[in-house]
Amino acid sequence: MIYFKLLKESFLFAYHSVIVNKLRTFLSLLGITIGIFAIISVFTVLDWMEKAIRDSISSLGDNVVYIQKWPWSFDPNLAWWDIIKWPVPTIKEYEELKHKSEKAEAMAFSVIIGVTVEYGNNSAEDIALWSPTHDFETVRSFEIEQGRYFSLFESNSGKNRAIIGADLAEKLFENKNPIGKEIEIRGRKLMVIGVFKKEGAGGISDEGLDESVVIPINFTRNIVNIRSESLNPLIIVRAREGVSVPELKDELTSILRAHRRLKPSAIDNFSLNQASLLQQGFDAVFAGINLGGWIIGGFSILVGGFGIANIMFVSVKERTNIIGIQKALGAKKRFILQQFLYEAILLSLVGGILGLLLVFLGTIILNAKWDLNMYLTIGNMILGITISAVIGIVAGYTPASTAARLDPVEAIGTTF
Repeated sequence: MIYFKLLKESFLFAYHSVIVNKLRTFLSLLGITIGIFAIISVFTVLDWMEKAIRDSISSLGDNVVYIQKWPWSFDPNLAWWDIIKWPVPTIKEYEELKHKSEKAEAMAFSVIIGVTVEYGNNSAEDIALWSPTHDFETVRSFEIEQGRYFSLFESNSGKNRAIIGADLAEKLFENKNPIGKEIEIRGRKLMVIGVFKKEGAGGISDEGLDESVVIPINFTRNIVNIRSESLNPLIIVRAREGVSVPELKDELTSILRAHRRLKPSAIDNFSLNQASLLQQGFDAVFAGINLGGWIIGGFSILVGGFGIANIMFVSVKERTNIIGIQKALGAKKRFILQQFLYEAILLSLVGGILGLLLVFLGTIILNAKWDLNMYLTIGNMILGITISAVIGIVAGYTPASTAARLDPVEAIGTTF
């Protein structure tokens, strides 16, 4: 009971000092507030970026293989001047794989073109036009918020139908319902039959569907040459249940090598890409960015810590007489130490909480303005509070220890 009573008195002394010295308190809070705001805002942005990118990668599918000309990751054994000679995947190869593969559950052929999409007086430039075969919905993860997907008849006959992304729908139609309306691409009219559910900003833009339009491959044949390398043709293959990606890749390699009549000694002239390749690359990138965040935020926190230590030394000097009286009346070193240490921790915690509040308000403003889905996570809140408490202890211990070691007689007689 005595210990808790002393603890309470130490806290009250610290609280009284913080309330009385308003300017000093404000200056101390300012340093820690800026420091915590800097480091936690960096981590909040990084968390948002990482989540958005990883969600975008996961939408590519963990059990999906993308057959393309160019690899997604760097291979030191391959030179770009060799890769540039490789042929692109063709729709004939897609049909061959579909006929012979036993480990694939579904596959689709697709080309991607950059186009301008028009509706009335509105237009959107640099829109990704995906033009796949019908099985696209079984190999690429997405949701349709309005309307529907293509019917098998529409895909096979090449009907002028289109499904558009959420952002594209907003640009072209604003508040109107796009279903049943006709958009124009390269002079061709297409009826909108669906709108994809918004996937969100911050992902892999080349693969996202928010600003894309999807039309049947057999309609695209009438617009462009789908065998052109500039259209980035690819074959998307999803593994059967129970079949691992390495097993699927081995089978696809065997079929493609036979179809392209490669000699046993020749290297593969195609790339089998998968989401894990991107995942590994981003793991290294985000590890480096997180380290940079700690360094940037660390300097800000260091400045705030020095500010608190300086203010606490001033506080000790101002209250030397009071400390002498307290010790003369029997106050222990521990009581004096706790009194100043609690003051430093209290200042640091309040500054940290204010910094977190600024980050929280910042995310609300950014989300309202740009719809980023950025949030201050519980983990970052705990991290901010923990850093604040540690800085308070480290910055306040030396001044508190100095106060606790003062001689009561000399302290009482000290004048300033």
